[in-house]
Amino acid sequence: MIEIIWFYIKLGFWHVVDWEGLDHFYFIITLAMPFTFKQSRKLIWWVTLFTIGHTLSLIGNFYFEIPVSSYWIELLIPITIALNAIILFFPKQHNRIINKNYFFPFITILFGVIHGLGFGRYFKMLIPEDDVSSSLFSFAIGVEFAQIAIVIAVLLITLIVIKVFNQSKDRWELLVGALILSQAISMIFERI
Repeated sequence: MIEIIWFYIKLGFWHVVDWEGLDHFYFIITLAMPFTFKQSRKLIWWVTLFTIGHTLSLIGNFYFEIPVSSYWIELLIPITIALNAIILFFPKQHNRIINKNYFFPFITILFGVIHGLGFGRYFKMLIPEDDVSSSLFSFAIGVEFAQIAIVIAVLLITLIVIKVFNQSKDRWELLVGALILSQAISMIFERI
């Protein structure tokens, strides 16, 4: 039992930080960029909302085989990344987004569902029929650990760029947003 739990925790972790498929990685970076360490509690909550959405789609796909076209899901994944990257171009709106709006947490859950649907069919093949709940839960824990590791890295790198290299946070966000947006657009065109 412990081996199964550990297997799915590792699978969840490496699902997020897989260098072969950086979509999850890019999304979490764009989600974390507007935040600071002072706002990290809210950021962790948003990351958890993404994990909840991701897990809900895995559960839905496992039990109900959600009839969604893999073509559209694979296309929507980089679109979610692009939309999150575009937000980085409007730093003056970040406080409104982070502090006063319930729309963006809802969108974060929805984006988690979309990303989870992209992995759902493959994941269904990996789960043993007799141990679905612990496998899904362990996988979600691995995903959450990886996302929190990315968030901490983003916050640390941003702090270093701002404090040590004396760069403006707005300029840094614009640079990261532009780099990730270019990757997302490339992924969109590859999947059309």
